[in-house]
Amino acid sequence: MVSKGILEQLSPLEAEVFKAMTPGNKFRVRAVHSAVAKKQKVLLTSVAVMLDRLHEKGLVGRDTETCRGGTRYIYFLKKAHGQIEEDYIKQQVDRMISKFGDSAVSYFHKRFAEGKK
Repeated sequence: MVSKGILEQLSPLEAEVFKAMTPGNKFRVRAVHSAVAKKQKVLLTSVAVMLDRLHEKGLVGRDTETCRGGTRYIYFLKKAHGQIEEDYIKQQVDRMISKFGDSAVSYFHKRFAEGKK
């Protein structure tokens, strides 16, 4: 399951494409398109562009495969959804600490000492 926090960082179509992929599997563009097209009308080329953007963002990897007429990309998740979420949280916390220094650390300590509100 992909967390809401990660999906909010993506465009709506990027999010649908990302959710269609499962860890440990490899996907051709057409397979991802078929999964997304069950939920919404979308062009194959739009899914290809979204996969390319997800690749640029480092969320998916890709290999090339020789096929009749040339080569094609095979996409896969670089990390499990939970690991992607953990990396994102770490990045955000590190960013806050670098901007606010000890104030951020003090706030986190105080906030977690209080427990969930």
